[in-house]
Amino acid sequence: MDLLIIFCLALAFAHALNFVKKRSKTSPSKLPPGPSPLPIIGNLFDLGDKPHRSLAKLAEVHGPLMSLKLGRITTVVISSSSLAQEILQKHDLNFSNRTVIQAIQALDHHQASMPWLPTGPPWRHLRKICNSYIFTNQKLDANQDLRFKKIQELLSDVQQCCSAGVAIDIGQAAFKAMLNTLSSSVFSLDLTDSSSDTVREFKDVVRCIMDELGKPNLADFFPVLRKIDPQGIKRRMEIYVGRILDLFDHIIDERLKSRKKSGYIPANDMLDTLLALNGDDMEQMDRNRIKHLFVDLFAAGTDTTSSTLEWAMTELICNPKILSKAREEIEQTIGKGKFLEESDIPQLLYLQAILKETLRLHPPTPLLLPRTTLADVEINGFTVPKDAQVFVNAWAISRDTSVWKDPESFIPERFLGLEIDARGRDFELIPFGAGRRICPGLSLAMRMLHLMLGSLIISFDWKLEDGITPQNMDMEDKFGITLQKAQPLKAIPMQF
Repeated sequence: MDLLIIFCLALAFAHALNFVKKRSKTSPSKLPPGPSPLPIIGNLFDLGDKPHRSLAKLAEVHGPLMSLKLGRITTVVISSSSLAQEILQKHDLNFSNRTVIQAIQALDHHQASMPWLPTGPPWRHLRKICNSYIFTNQKLDANQDLRFKKIQELLSDVQQCCSAGVAIDIGQAAFKAMLNTLSSSVFSLDLTDSSSDTVREFKDVVRCIMDELGKPNLADFFPVLRKIDPQGIKRRMEIYVGRILDLFDHIIDERLKSRKKSGYIPANDMLDTLLALNGDDMEQMDRNRIKHLFVDLFAAGTDTTSSTLEWAMTELICNPKILSKAREEIEQTIGKGKFLEESDIPQLLYLQAILKETLRLHPPTPLLLPRTTLADVEINGFTVPKDAQVFVNAWAISRDTSVWKDPESFIPERFLGLEIDARGRDFELIPFGAGRRICPGLSLAMRMLHLMLGSLIISFDWKLEDGITPQNMDMEDKFGITLQKAQPLKAIPMQF
C-alpha cells in the first residue's frame, strides 16, 4: 500500500497520537545515526517501494550501522559485511529471534514455522528434523536420480517451445521444475499431473503469499492496530495459506489411509519420514507442524529458486559472451550432446561463478528475514536496543564498492580464484543468511540451481522476443520478501 495512504490511515486512528507523548523507558541514549523521523510515521516515507535500494542510499549518508523509526518500531539496518559478521556471528544469539510481522500470523503459522519461531525448543526441534532427516547430504544424494528426471522434464517443456519457435516463461518453467522436484521427494507425487493449470495456480498462491509478506503493513508499524488489520493483509494471507494447508491435508489423509492398508509399501519419502516421527514423545512432530513445515518448504523452495534462475538466465542472455564461455566449459567437461549430472558440477568453476555473481547482484531475500534483539547490544560504540527490529541489507552488502570492483556489472570472472561462496561463511556474500538462522534448504537450492542453469545452457541457444534487445530489456526488480524480476523473462530457445 502506498505510504501516503499509510500516513492517512495513521492519522485516522486518534489513539496512535498517544504514543507520540510516550518515551520508551528502555530506549538507549545512543542509537546508531539515521535520518530524522517525522512525527507519528517516523521514517516510513524513506522506504519507498524498493526498500533495499532506499536503505542502501540512506546508508551512504548515515553509515552501514543506521537506525530508523518505522512508525512505533525502532529499526536498525546493517549494510556492510564486517557489521553483518559481527551481528550474525559474534552476537548471533542476541540477534537470533524474528520480528513476527502480522502477515505471518495468519492461521497461527508463526507458532509452527521454523523461519519465524524464536530460538527455543520448538525451533531447535524443527531444525534438527531438517538437518537430520530432510537436507542431509545422504538424503540429497539418494534423490539425485529424481532431480535428474525432473530436469529432463524441464528440458522437454523447453524443447516443445523450441520446436514451435515460441518463447517460454523462464521463471514459470523453473517454478514447475522445482515444484515437481519437491512434490516428488516430499509426497512421491507430481502436483502438476492432475491439471495443466496446477503449476500456475500454485505459483499464483505462493506469489500472493510472498507479496503480502513484503508489503508495508500499518499494523506492523503501529502494533495497536493489529486487531483491526486495516489493510486486510492478514485476512488475505489466511485465504492463501489456507488453500495450501487444505492441499496438504488432503495428501496427508490419503497417505494415512494407505498406511492402514495391509501390504502397504513405504514410499520412504519425506512425508513417510515425518509421519513415522508423529506421536513420538521425543520428537513431537504432529500433523500441524508437518503441514506448516511443508508451507515453508514449498513457498520458499519454489519462489526463491525460480526467481534466482530467472535472473541468471536474464544476465546470460544479456551477456552472450559469458553464455558462450559457460557453454564451452560444460562441453569440454562432459562432452558435447551429453546431459549434465550433479557429479559434474564441482568441475564447472565458471558455472559456479555465474551463479555466485547472480546471487550477488540479485539476492533472493534482499533484506534477509527481519531479526529482533534479545537484549541491548553495543556495536561500534552505539547501542542496538532490546526488541529493536534488525534488517541485514544483503543487497547493499553485495554492492559495497569497498569490497566489489564495478559492483553494478555482471562479471562472473571476479569469483574465479576467489574463495568466496554463498553458504554463509563469507559475509561479503550472504544471499541465504548466515549463523544459526541460515536457510536450511540451501544445499538443495544450490544443487537444483546449478543443474537447471547448466542444463539450459548446454541444451539450447537463446534469443529474446522480437523487438527486445539486451540493451532495452527491462532489468527492474520488484521488492517483496523475495526479489522478483518486475517483468518476467520470456526467451525463445533454439537448437544449435
